[in-house]
Amino acid sequence: MRCDTLWTKARLITMTSGVEIVEGMIAARDGRIVYAGPEHDFDADTTHDLAGRLVTPGLIDPHTHLIYAGDRCHEFRLRLEGASYEDIARAGGGIATTVKATRAASEADLIAQALPRLDTLLAEGTTTVEIKSGYGLTLADELKMLRAAHALATHRPVRIVTTFLGAHALPPEYAGCPDDYITEVCEVMIPAVAAEGLAVAVDAFCENIGFTPDQTERVLTAARAHGLQVKLHAEQLSNLNGATLAARHCAVSADHLEYLDEAGIAAMRTAGTVATLLPGAFYTLRETKVPPIDALRRAGVPIALATDHNPGTSPLSSLLLTMNMGATLFRLTVGECLAGVTRHAATALGLGAEIGTLEPGKACDLAIWDVDAPEQLVCRVGLNPLYQRVFNGAVS
Repeated sequence: MRCDTLWTKARLITMTSGVEIVEGMIAARDGRIVYAGPEHDFDADTTHDLAGRLVTPGLIDPHTHLIYAGDRCHEFRLRLEGASYEDIARAGGGIATTVKATRAASEADLIAQALPRLDTLLAEGTTTVEIKSGYGLTLADELKMLRAAHALATHRPVRIVTTFLGAHALPPEYAGCPDDYITEVCEVMIPAVAAEGLAVAVDAFCENIGFTPDQTERVLTAARAHGLQVKLHAEQLSNLNGATLAARHCAVSADHLEYLDEAGIAAMRTAGTVATLLPGAFYTLRETKVPPIDALRRAGVPIALATDHNPGTSPLSSLLLTMNMGATLFRLTVGECLAGVTRHAATALGLGAEIGTLEPGKACDLAIWDVDAPEQLVCRVGLNPLYQRVFNGAVS
């Protein structure tokens, strides 16, 4: 059989089930995997001898806010002095601070500021990154953010998945009029985003300092009416039954979920909604209520992990550290952590048929590691053992 590229003498973790290691090889043609398994005869233009190195699917970060301007490190100091996330937000800080800086930035500025953040993720074997808008909160600025996110893929070999998060916070010009702003999101912003093809999904912040379940439902309904997937920031600081609401709209994921209850878990299981956990935000905000991991396991709800990279509540740019946090803070297993940034992360983006495992027909996105065992990818802190990153069959 003929192929473009072979990676031989590899130890494969295909992530199709568990973290079993297969001694073998991967063959790719036209950027797609045509074979992943024990050594086999192939004719190839290029062959890479991996000398027994470990190979996983390219890592996937299914929840980030990578496009923004400005800095919020002063909030870190405020939290050290006793202020809560809610205190900072209600005092006009938090998301509002980033909105002001992002509105003042040009699209080129946003791209330039995001590239170093993206490079940090890519250097650890990440091949797919979800990026949300939500720091513009006007039509022009939200579109600017989404265009900047798309542009990153013209600067780097990476798959960018964009999400419209217009219902992230109430902009200052709508102070006291949240329903009017939601009308703007639903009747103006979502149709424009859909018409320009700038996002594949719509998200919202359903929380006491965000938007009510009724307002959130309007957003999700509008998104579905325009053919867009839905996902939701849910149950981070309180239980507003956002996960149940998200599942009712067949959301691909519900994210955060510290205050998720059994009803929400049951709804997610029925809808096939992925639980995307964000240990970076949990750590940064010094939260103490852990997501209901055991209940999610019992229900068979897939668990994804993401950095939630943002300037205020999760300034985290490492999926390796995210896995370590998932294991240490949430007591996830090594297999759950690896599935969380590969197979389940792909499902959380609606891309389970395209990426996330090493199987014929899927994109040849690989992370090749200088480690002996999969647990070394999860337990170590501050060490990057990536040997080679492959995106769509090309070493990058």
